Amino acid sequence: MRHRLAFQVGPVAFRIGSAWRAPIDALGALYAGYPEPEDGICDFTVRLEPEQPWRRWLRPSVAIRGDYMLPDAMPMALAHGLLAAEMGMNLQMALGQKRYLLLHAASVEKGGRSLILTGESGAGKSTLAALLGERGWRLMGDEFALLDLASGALHPFPRAVSLKNGAIAVVEREVIPTRFGPRLDGTPKGAIRHMRPAADALQRMGEGAPPALILFPRFGVAEEVRPVGQAEIFMRLTQASTNYVALGAAGFDALTRLVSETPAAAIDYPDTDAAVALVEDLWRQAA
Repeated sequence: MRHRLAFQVGPVAFRIGSAWRAPIDALGALYAGYPEPEDGICDFTVRLEPEQPWRRWLRPSVAIRGDYMLPDAMPMALAHGLLAAEMGMNLQMALGQKRYLLLHAASVEKGGRSLILTGESGAGKSTLAALLGERGWRLMGDEFALLDLASGALHPFPRAVSLKNGAIAVVEREVIPTRFGPRLDGTPKGAIRHMRPAADALQRMGEGAPPALILFPRFGVAEEVRPVGQAEIFMRLTQASTNYVALGAAGFDALTRLVSETPAAAIDYPDTDAAVALVEDLWRQAA
């Protein structure tokens, strides 16, 4: 690839190559402060290439390729090249990660224990995790929670946080501008802006933490806390995992231990301040 960048995020190293400079420049600014891969070895490679050779110059069209690919994936506009790189990293993890049980979840840590936030798209887990990361918690991850198959601990995976639509302004009020990437309008999910985690999230990305609480947030409804039975927790987490089936017995054992040892609740909330208050209260109860 003509332009490239490599960096380490927790236990995973990525190499990103691009036919255009702009996506790599944007990615380099967003991931400033992340370490280089240990020994220069990368776990996954993402390539941003023109859909056809002439689409490098004429109406540039970015195809997401790499170690793992979706053959029918639609190309993206060059203006969304940073998003293409982020999506490429997500794809490599979802299809290629076999060392950990992956949960589509955000996670934060406090006092040596971790909190898992998982739910459907739009539930507000990324926004909530981002705000907690600015209010005394350590952000461990936004897109994926990495559960160790042997120990049951969560490994930090503090990629840039993907904020969407109304959540962008909420977090912008609490975070300095230099930690944000460019605002990307007109994506399939509306407006997106990525945020680099706080410095302690990067400095401590080698420190895992055992799960102490699982929450299923839901944004935009009246405040409520509801118990969740273990059978429902197990079902929801299998649906939230991209590699549970591929891991076979190891994935089943890891998820069974997580569900049996970790309390959980569903929380509904009308706004982020109510959500943060609910989380803090439930966290104190779980202590």
